[in-house]
Formats: sequence, structure tokens, C-alpha cells
Amino acid sequence: MRTSRSVVIGVDSSTQSTKAVAVDTATGGLLAVGRAPHTVTGTGGARESDPEEWWTALATAVRAAVRDAGIPATAVTGIAVAGQQHGLVALGADGRALRPALLWNDTRSAPEAAALAAGLGGPKSWLERTGSVPVASMTAAKWQWLREHEPAHAAATTGVRLPHDYLTERLTGHAVTDPGDASGTCWYGHGGGAGRDSYDPEILDLLGLDPALLPAVAPSGATRVGTLTAAAAEALGLPRTVVVAAGTGDNMAAAVGLGLGGAGLLDHPVVSLGTSGTVFAATRTRPADPGLAGFAATDGTYLPLGCTLNCTLAVDRFAALLGLDREDAAPGADAGVVVLPYLDGERTPDLPHAAGLVTGLRHTTDPRAILGAAYEGAAFTVLHALDGLLAACGLDLTDSAVRDRPLRLIGGGARGRTWTDTVRRLSGRPLVVPAAEELVALGAAALAGGAVTGEDPVALAHAWGTGAGELLPPLARSTETWDRIAGVLTAASPGLLR
Repeated sequence: MRTSRSVVIGVDSSTQSTKAVAVDTATGGLLAVGRAPHTVTGTGGARESDPEEWWTALATAVRAAVRDAGIPATAVTGIAVAGQQHGLVALGADGRALRPALLWNDTRSAPEAAALAAGLGGPKSWLERTGSVPVASMTAAKWQWLREHEPAHAAATTGVRLPHDYLTERLTGHAVTDPGDASGTCWYGHGGGAGRDSYDPEILDLLGLDPALLPAVAPSGATRVGTLTAAAAEALGLPRTVVVAAGTGDNMAAAVGLGLGGAGLLDHPVVSLGTSGTVFAATRTRPADPGLAGFAATDGTYLPLGCTLNCTLAVDRFAALLGLDREDAAPGADAGVVVLPYLDGERTPDLPHAAGLVTGLRHTTDPRAILGAAYEGAAFTVLHALDGLLAACGLDLTDSAVRDRPLRLIGGGARGRTWTDTVRRLSGRPLVVPAAEELVALGAAALAGGAVTGEDPVALAHAWGTGAGELLPPLARSTETWDRIAGVLTAASPGLLR
């Protein structure tokens, strides 16, 4: 065992769990993965978690990764956290959360989001300033909800953090974020109308939010922002000398892990199939589209993103209701069945109060066909968002060079045969399925590596080969299925599809 080996830790603090990867800094070799679960509570539109549980899970996962890697704690030189975006953590005077965090998929703030979007000159002004129009998932809407529904908590708040900010502060004692995660708040003006990268004072005034409550914004997620505090070092079982990077949001970290950005691939579309479905691409120009989130990447480029609320979890719920295994589905087996699996409302299209819809059932309908239609409905929603993203980036969808460019398919769904086949059939595109399963955590590890070595994290991830994987050829595109689902959605909510 060589104690001179340099190992970095990348942390993915997601909605359901924390994963921590131990990675050899020189080679990118994945040495071990530690895991610990989270608890999500709430009924109806509420979705909340206790931030203290995130911290406990982080410590548990990091200790497990170091133990299973078989390395001494002194080999660890850096750590970075990638966290679920948008969540609101309201800190009290003691630096701990005043209440459970409002998560990205908490839709109670939909009325506040609509009111905010109508203010400040309307959606166009929001796009120019922040790249995004407020929807229920955005942090600005959640802060406004807290002000209106729990004014005592809002008044007692001494700090406002995103999930990854909260964890980075627990590691270093410093309140800091990065441009990528900050761009998901709807109060950060990355490349906005005034050309500035900063918190927007007029938006903060509209929200009644004192800028002193917000963390400083580091230049990038790979910026070194400190080392471990004594308490953090003890909790994680690591030396205090471990360098902590600023970290970023989960989607930004996944882009780093895939090698997307200024030092890597640009305009290469990504589809992520997880609890939510996301589509994104690294670009040099931020599109102004109200249906997209105009996020910043962590390296100075842009990461426009479309997000759906209902993806793998919603399909698994249909499987449970039907008494089937998720791979028992028969997509396309019954051309009369259409499922819109909007069990948690929906973000893209913007239907926060929607419920799931099933149509076309008959006495002879096979339950496997219903489950297959749930896959199709979820995949359609994600792929329609992708078409909108590519068009907004100025790419011609009729151009074969654009149409034939492989999709990079990531997330838990990318490991399922039915998911991959359904995406191939509805998109007509080839797929690249990276061999690495923890791209968010690996992207965070590359950010940590950048903070330790000074290297560009995207270039480092590219050298590690974390985005490499199997190429699946395209299947013939099922335009009949696509048009059938589009027709049902249009009839249910006229004017939503462009």
C-alpha cells in the first residue's frame, strides 16, 4: 500500500440518498463507492427533508468509501459536493436549519412562482436577467412561499442555502456556492441583461431577501474554498488538510463527469432518467426560452436544461399498482393505450397541479401494455423537452447531423432495458450509455481534483474517461406512438405543445 497515492472524494447528495466515490486522482480509477439513504416526507405537493440527515449520510458514505477503498485516510487530498438543485435551506442563528428543507420537487410554491413570473416586467425580463422564468421548483418561489406561509421562519432566517451550499459550509465553515447551482435560484444573474455574474439586487428586493443571507459565489465549482473544519474532519474520519472545492449542482456535476464544457464536448445532448427526467447540453450561448432553465455550467459555459418531475419513480409506481416488475412492460403492445404519468404534477410541460392520466383501456387490455405506455409517456415528455432545448440552442432538428448525433443516456433508467429501448424507439437516435454509474459523484470528484491540482475539471474527467461507454444503434422511430401521445396531451391541455 502506497501512502503517497492521492485520492479525491466526490459526493452526490441527491433527493433519495448520498453516494460518495473515492477516485485515484492520477488515473481516475474508481476505488470504492459509499452509500447512505435520505428520508423524504410530505403529502400532496409537499416534499421535505431534514438537512441534518444529509450531513449524517455524507459522513456515513465518505467513511464507507474510504474503508472499502482500502486506503489510509491520509491518502485523501480533496473533496467536493454536488447536490440536488433548488432546495431551500433556511438557517437559524445557530447555523442549523430552522425547519425541514423544501425540495426541488415540492410544488406548493406554484402560485408564488406564477405571481413572481408576472412581476418584474414579465417572463421576458426574467429570462434576460437570470435565464429562467420562475416555476415551483426554483428557490425564489420557495423563499416566497416561506415568507407568505411561515413568516415567523422567514423572519428568523439568518442564512439561505441550497443543499450543496449547506453541506459545503458544514465541511469548511464558509458560506460559499458556485455559479452553476446559484443559477438555479432565479435570483442570480449569470450573463444577464446587464452582463454581470452576481445576485440581482432588484430581484432580491422583490423577494424581501437581504443579500447578506446568501453565500459568496466562487468563480467555479473547482475553486478551492477551504479545508475541513475540526468537527468535519472528525465526522468524516479524514485529515483537516483535505482541500474542499466549491462544488456545484447535480446536473452541472454530471456534465463535468461526461466531459461537457469549454474544455470538452459542446452541444452534445444528454438525457438523464432518474426520479426526474432531465435534458441538457453545454453551450456557449444561453438560449432565452421560458420552457428551459438557463443554467450556468460550472466552467463558464451555459447548461440549458429541461426537467420533468415524473420519470423512473412514476413508472415504478405504475408497476407497483399493476403488480408487475418494472421490466414486465410491453411498450407498443396496445396502440390504444396512452399514459401521462404526471403523478407529482409536472414541471415541463408546466402543469404543477396535474394528475396522472390513463386512456384507451378495454376489457382486453393487458396490464403489461399499460406499464409500457407509462414508459412511453415519461420518455415522450423528456424527449419533447429535448427537442425544445435543441431548437432553443439554434440547432435545426431536420438536419441529419443534428438528428443523428447520439444521445448520452445517464441516470438509473439508463441501466434498464425497457427504458433504453423506449428512448431509442421514440427518438430514433443512437445512444451512448456511459459505463460509469455515478457520473454526478465522479463529476464532483473531478471538481475536487481540480481544486487539488489546478487542472481544468472537465479536461481531467475527459482524461479519466468517465463519460465513455457503449454505443447503441438507433431503432426506427415510432412516429405513430409519438403523435398519439402528443394528441392526448394536447387534448388534455391545449396550447402546451409547441
